[in-house]
Amino acid sequence: MTIYELSIISTTGFPYFNSLINPVPEGVKIFLRFFDFSKDKSIIQDQLDITSKFDLTAGLISALFEFARNINKKIEVLEFKSKEDKDPNKIDEKKFKYHGDVLITAQTETFLLHKSVREKVKLIYNNYINSKIPLDSADHIYENEEKKIREILTDSKARQKISKHRNEIKRLATDFLSEMRDYGLWGICITSFDLSPIVTYGKKYSLESVYDILRHIGYIPEIAPLDWIYRQSFFSDESIQVCIIKSDIGTTVENILFEPYFYLLFADPQSYFGEFPGKLTSVFNKVLG
Repeated sequence: MTIYELSIISTTGFPYFNSLINPVPEGVKIFLRFFDFSKDKSIIQDQLDITSKFDLTAGLISALFEFARNINKKIEVLEFKSKEDKDPNKIDEKKFKYHGDVLITAQTETFLLHKSVREKVKLIYNNYINSKIPLDSADHIYENEEKKIREILTDSKARQKISKHRNEIKRLATDFLSEMRDYGLWGICITSFDLSPIVTYGKKYSLESVYDILRHIGYIPEIAPLDWIYRQSFFSDESIQVCIIKSDIGTTVENILFEPYFYLLFADPQSYFGEFPGKLTSVFNKVLG
């Protein structure tokens, strides 16, 4: 699993819901991602002078650091996004979309595609949280709702589809690995649309190995459907070339969110595949689509 914990609170700190999906692996750096589903009540930054801003920043950093250390989640990096200047002629869609004070956080692997995680969280908010606002007087999340939330976070539908075709996909992957061995192909992996590994093929890398490879891969930009990019990583001090292919097939969750698969190729850094990624995508898509 790559999303380890989900928390839903109010922006005033009311602890509404928490779900531990899976324990965080030891010694692994993770992200705590914030998703804001609240009205914009922030004060205008120009109202604060430099000293006041520093006082608030110092208080924020000290409180976060101490709280995190006390629950064995020491913070090493905080990433901030500066507030954008608002165009007075532009409609603020957020104030019409979110009427409550909901803040959702997710503890995840660092390599996940943030946009995809956000789409999962937005689906959870729209289907299971929005109707319960305000949180401090809301009904609890029921057992069947929590089950569906966990299924969204763990790519249950995508995994079921691969499981249904596991024998055929395994045969195709084995054939591809045999065909491309002399060209430096070491392994193949299928992931969900946020890059969570689902299944891997080949004897060289286990699913745990794939996690480690992805943790060292660096920034991954947006990829167009049926396109692919190459990135460098390493595992056990061995350099690896990773080809990341975005399919145009996948699953539709709760009849709303379309989640395409990614296909990953692990290869020798000197390998050259030409149009092979397109060939593999076409064959896998016929089975999974």
